[in-house]
Amino acid sequence: MDDRNLIDFVEQISGGVHARVEENLGEGFVRLRSAEAERRQAKHDIRHVEDMVIELLRNARDAGASHIFVASQREEDMRLLTVLDDGSGIPAPLHQKIFEPRVTSKLDTMVIDNWGVHGRGMALYSIASNALAVQVAASAPRLGTAIALQVDTTVLPERRDQSTHPSLARDEAGQMVVVRGPHNIQRCVAEFALATSQTIDVYLGTAAQVAATLLDTGQRSLSREELLLCKDVQTLPLSQRLAVCGDAADLTCCCASLGLAISERTAHRILAGQIQAQQPYLRARMATPHRSASVATGVSLSKDSRGLKLAPDDLAAFSRALEQAFETLAERYYLNLADLPKISVRADSISVRFPIEKEL
Repeated sequence: MDDRNLIDFVEQISGGVHARVEENLGEGFVRLRSAEAERRQAKHDIRHVEDMVIELLRNARDAGASHIFVASQREEDMRLLTVLDDGSGIPAPLHQKIFEPRVTSKLDTMVIDNWGVHGRGMALYSIASNALAVQVAASAPRLGTAIALQVDTTVLPERRDQSTHPSLARDEAGQMVVVRGPHNIQRCVAEFALATSQTIDVYLGTAAQVAATLLDTGQRSLSREELLLCKDVQTLPLSQRLAVCGDAADLTCCCASLGLAISERTAHRILAGQIQAQQPYLRARMATPHRSASVATGVSLSKDSRGLKLAPDDLAAFSRALEQAFETLAERYYLNLADLPKISVRADSISVRFPIEKEL
């Protein structure tokens, strides 16, 4: 029996204990091997989907990004996330290596921010340990990075209410802060955007909304000559690549290469201007008049004081279900949901209104 077979045999009969334990100290105490300790630490570092979002935002910040685009959407129990930035980028040979423990570009720097220590080379390893799938969709030195992941929310939970925007207000020092709202993905983006408002614009939307924003970004940043003369899209920064797409098929393909899954029909809508580019998240929220959390989500509650009252989490879940149900009509009749469904709760009824835009 050779050494490899011997190791396999020991693993089988010991249930993997040999691989995890460096030394048995007796009385139930052991010294773990480094790999096992790292694996446990990585699992502990990420408790919710929102933790992944923050780690990816911090990575983009540390890569020198000035623009970060977060595409987030839910498909049944799956959360799909893509974070694209215009930072320093990652060489192709390291696209897989960066998800290994202790791999970092911060040899001489370590960041301590609102979320703790960053720079140990464990953030992406922690994400990979908790995600169903994760990959560098695209990246190259000086061209930016797009990281795409899928998360099973039955395994790694997220906040139940993902539709409520955080409320912003100025504190006693005159600084804008988050004063209310569930600790969902939107709040993570808002808090990060506030902390980096002097140097970074952060965008948040669905894959289609982020694609529309990247198209607009590229068209505004590239000259007409640059658009016409570009022979190889791979030489352009990731944030500019969609601008050179000639038609919906090209746009769909280029989006896929950046980790943004959209249909060709959606690509047609983007090119027709039916899906609008997003403003930076912080600018959009600060331009919105201060309202209650329920109104900010597009949910209108008109209720008799003695009548029916629904919990915010239940309203948010109901609103998401309505959005998904609306897709059947949208496909058949070429409709576009202009805003979240408007839900009115009264003493003896629940009414729903769907604001729509007809496709041309």
